[in-house]
Amino acid sequence: MRKLTIFLLVFFTVGLSIYTAQLVHMVLPTVVNNYVNDFIILPIVLSLGLIAIRKLRNDDTITIPLSLIVALATGYAIYFEYFLPTFYPRYTADIIDVLLYYVSGILFFFIQKKF
Repeated sequence: MRKLTIFLLVFFTVGLSIYTAQLVHMVLPTVVNNYVNDFIILPIVLSLGLIAIRKLRNDDTITIPLSLIVALATGYAIYFEYFLPTFYPRYTADIIDVLLYYVSGILFFFIQKKF
């Protein structure tokens, strides 16, 4: 579980650093500015959930099923790439973001067993 916590802290730090840089209007490479946080958000959320479940159940062998990961990625895709852009001009729909949600979720599915 220690590895999972380190994984979570690294991804959280990366995401927070990008968000802070954007707040102070720092120029970031386009890929970093537009896509890295979309790639790391599901592993962050899934890691938090997995850590909580493992601690509550006191069982380090618990994993998150692929069906739940796909459902979460679908929820993020609908909310952030369809719903929010429909009502708020700050948000834009981007198919690449949708792909990043699914790819990072699937990668998390395979690596969670190593933690």
